[in-house]
Amino acid sequence: MVSDVHGNARDLARAGAGADALICLGDLVLFLDYADHSRGIFPDLFGVANADRIVELRTARRFEEARVFGASLWAGIGGDRAAAIEKAVRKQYAEMFAAFPTPTYATYGNVDMPPLWAEYAGPGTTVLDGERVEIGGRVFGFVGGGLRTPMRTPYEISDEEYAAKVEAVGEVDVLCTHIPPEVPELVYDTVARRFERGSRALLAAIHRTRPRYALFGHVHQPLVRRMRIGATECVNVGHFAGTGKPWALEW
Repeated sequence: MVSDVHGNARDLARAGAGADALICLGDLVLFLDYADHSRGIFPDLFGVANADRIVELRTARRFEEARVFGASLWAGIGGDRAAAIEKAVRKQYAEMFAAFPTPTYATYGNVDMPPLWAEYAGPGTTVLDGERVEIGGRVFGFVGGGLRTPMRTPYEISDEEYAAKVEAVGEVDVLCTHIPPEVPELVYDTVARRFERGSRALLAAIHRTRPRYALFGHVHQPLVRRMRIGATECVNVGHFAGTGKPWALEW
């Protein structure tokens, strides 16, 4: 089980060793590494100094200044912004999907671009979003993407659309999502020093349907990595990019 891979194809290639299946909860793309500002699409295009500045603004929650600063950088290089990003994302996806073992079950993260996945997912990779699948005799439900934020990452959706996907999954043994349920201890990032967006609909579903596990990523350095909500064990299985180590689910 991995989440928030963010470009770590080397460790991803061996993450499923010895397991019945690999489960990936999204964020394959590395746009900007907050721990190492020299890595990712942003510094490749604009340099490390500008990456330092954008991280500084975002960490200070000065999102509008960050947006204006980013826009000025894009204007400075000219050309088609969307095309440049897609080209870089495609290069990363080619590496990431080639590293997936068979079988892999995956859903989207908030920085992913879902329309591209079908082009790269091979026959051994099953992509699920608002859907269920049986793995090893247990029912797993998958809900991908994130909720809308000032960061404006590629796959952010409305609370209503997200809640509909949670509802479509229904009762499962293991609930797999990219973002956590809306619990302060689970959504606070101790390095970024901010509360990320969790889902109230997801929290309500955990209380109502009582899955054995609720697994997620998104928050890279959470205040709490694991806690129980009623009968459900909630576990943050990221940040794979930084650790290179998968989390093993054993029955």
